[in-house]
Amino acid sequence: MLKAEKMQKIGYKAYRGKMVNHKAIIHNELGIHVRPSGLIITETQNYTGKILLKSKEIEIELNSIMDLLALGLMKNDTLEISVSGPDEEQFCLKLVKLFETSFDFPPK
Repeated sequence: MLKAEKMQKIGYKAYRGKMVNHKAIIHNELGIHVRPSGLIITETQNYTGKILLKSKEIEIELNSIMDLLALGLMKNDTLEISVSGPDEEQFCLKLVKLFETSFDFPPK
């Protein structure tokens, strides 16, 4: 069973348990596409806790770039970030800052 299906089956709030929660608003002009997703995933790779994201009724456990891209985050979308684990408050705020970054990638 996929993690998203598991969360749907048992209920997102029950799955979250006691996690730190913060909201972020996407500021990047092109949304969270492949390049910012790669940077965000790089920052989360060594975190040993659990990271859950919810936007537009889609809920995922963040484990890969594909998980993040599945949310289809566009400019001005609101994202709920939930974290449990070591330094969860500090790490959750770090994620808020990343998701609210206006990435300025040079055009190709």
